[in-house]
Order: sequence, then C-alpha cells, then structure tokens
Amino acid sequence: MLGSVDELIAGATERSPLDNEDGKSGALLERVVIDGEPFVLKHIDVDDDWTLRASGALGGTTLELWRRGVLDRLPDCINQPIVSVAHDDPDGIGARGVAVLMRDVGEWLVPSGDEPIPQAQHLGFLDHMAALHATFWDAGDEIDLMPMGNRYLLLSPWLALTEAAIGSGAFIPRLVGQGWERFTAAAPAAAAVVMPLAWDPSPLVAAYGATPTTLLHGNWKFGNLGTDPAGRTVVIDWEDPGRGPATIELAWYLAINSARLPQSKEDAIDAYRSALERHGVDTGPWWDHQLALALLGGLVHFGWEKAFGGHDDEMAWWEGRAVAAADLL
Repeated sequence: MLGSVDELIAGATERSPLDNEDGKSGALLERVVIDGEPFVLKHIDVDDDWTLRASGALGGTTLELWRRGVLDRLPDCINQPIVSVAHDDPDGIGARGVAVLMRDVGEWLVPSGDEPIPQAQHLGFLDHMAALHATFWDAGDEIDLMPMGNRYLLLSPWLALTEAAIGSGAFIPRLVGQGWERFTAAAPAAAAVVMPLAWDPSPLVAAYGATPTTLLHGNWKFGNLGTDPAGRTVVIDWEDPGRGPATIELAWYLAINSARLPQSKEDAIDAYRSALERHGVDTGPWWDHQLALALLGGLVHFGWEKAFGGHDDEMAWWEGRAVAAADLL
C-alpha cells in the first residue's frame, strides 16, 4: 500500500485523462505511461462515484482486497490488472485519496456494441466465473467485504431519492428512478413481489438461508470482461466484491448482458452449473432453491432497466421467475 498517487506513478512519462465510454459511475480515469508501458490510473472517491455511495462500501472493498491478498489467490484463468494501490488518507479509511494502478488491458475487453459476443467467449466467461467461485467456496472472513443486503440496494429506488437529495448530477440514478416508476405497469404480476424487495431486500437475503456462499466479483458485465491472448478472462472493476451466493453473480450476468448473449438463458444457466461441477462443487443439495431466489433477485436488481422495454419477452421471462420464487421468501 503506497502513500500517495505521486508515489504510485513515480517515473511516469505521460499522464492524460481517459474517456471510458462504458464507465457510468463517475470515477476519474487517467492513462499513464511508466517505463514505456501503458497503465490506467483509477481514482476512487466517494464524492465522484455514485456507485460507492449506493453500495455503502465507500471504496473500502478494493483496498481490502489488496490488503488481504485476495487478488493473489484468484485462479490462473483470471487476468486481473491491478498492480498497486495508494491511499493517502492518514486514517486509512474511506474512499478519498484512493487510487488504483492497473495494466492497460483495454485492447482485450469486449468491444461495445449490440451484437452477441462469440459463443466460445461467453462459455469461457461462465467457466471462469465458476472457477473463481469454486476457488473461494465457503471461504473465511477474508471475503466479507460487502453485506449482501447492500448489494441488492445498489440499483434500488432509494438510489434516485438519495442522489437527488444531495444534488447529484449523475445520470444513471435518475434513470433508475424513472425505470422503477414504470415497473408496476410493465410487470404487474411481479410487482407485488419485487417492489417491496427493491425497497427492503432483507426478506430475500434471509431466504438464502444456509445455502453456500463464495466470493462475488459483483459486476460481471461485458464492459468489465475480456479475453487475453492466453485465453484467460480479463476482469476489471473490483469495487463491489464480497461474500454471496454464487447464483447472484450468474443472475446479474444474465440480466445485464441479456441483449448480447449468444445462447438462451436456460442454456447459459446449465453451462454455468456444469462448469461449477467440473471445478469440484456439488450443486445437488442447494441449486434449485438458491437459483430460484437469485433469478428473483435479478429482477430486484434490474427490474427498472427491463421496464423501459415494457412487457416484452425479456420482461416476461424475468417476471415468470420472480413470481415462481415468491413462495420461497
């Protein structure tokens, strides 16, 4: 842990702002060249990044991942680019004065667009997600980084209210609020189940009960993923990790990437489960219960976003899963 940004980028010969078209959090990025090698410098500041405020983690998760050595234990199939972290807060707490230096892996990330990604790459993402989860299956307190309830509040109706209350100019929180206002009309059958959980996810969190947990990355979206020349999955944006049921990550992946998936959600679920089994996890005792709740949770996370499409096939799929899981609460 270095003590300042200057120390972090000592020897840099170039430093310039970096426009990240997929980034929506408000975090400041810079492109830095050190000893002829390109790096990305990310500034983690709760004043700039609404996702930190929404999660309640306030940037401490990335710091703790680094301090606890969790990133060094990732499976070999994961290429995470963080090489060093600096924190100039004298108390060592909070998300002010934090900076993360990363190798520039932009050339390997999934390009933005609307076309489905290649099937082989998609299956690789699912397999390597399963490898990550298997590595930290029922791990110790080193993965206790973000409470599960906080995870379900990231994109809740509270986000729009709290960001408006502090005068935030962030676009996504306003969009989230507009989406939740449309949700009941777009998914009337699911609204009675999903809307109370969007405001208070504690019944959903409790319903997972004693099902197994693992380390979740927290934002397994195509904008954060790529494939390097060695076939490893590049994974950036380690700001929302923590303990949780593995199928929460799967549901997030299916929901946020739905428009670009090269196979059906059902086939993707089967592919992930098979990968988890290949990596040594017995899914039999807990799978159906945990998956059903996680798919309900997918609509708790992204009901606002699905609402903009009205009651289309995508919304109908998630609505069916949400209604089916209601009795598990």
